Amino acid sequence: MAEAWAQTKHGRMTDRPVDLDEHRGMVAQKDTEIRRRLHEVQADQAALRARQEELEGFMLATQATTWPEAAAKARYLIQLYAATAEAQDPRRQRLIASAIAELDRLSDR
Repeated sequence: MAEAWAQTKHGRMTDRPVDLDEHRGMVAQKDTEIRRRLHEVQADQAALRARQEELEGFMLATQATTWPEAAAKARYLIQLYAATAEAQDPRRQRLIASAIAELDRLSDR
């Protein structure tokens, strides 16, 4: 909705917001909705990248002092690898699942 002065049929102005989507066709409304959602996804991805960079900076700045801390770093890297195209092979998927399960078991998770 646009915050604007709406003109009544008698030519008077009101302070009611005007819903601009009502005046456009379905195709234009869908296009607008797609642009809005795409923008939201891009903003979410940018925020995720920023949080990942912050986490990785923290991981680089600190050394693990226990096996569970080292396992957490390894688990993070394995999960990053799992999201790549190379890791989509079923055999590698089983290896990834096995490695994470072993890290969890040995870290008393």
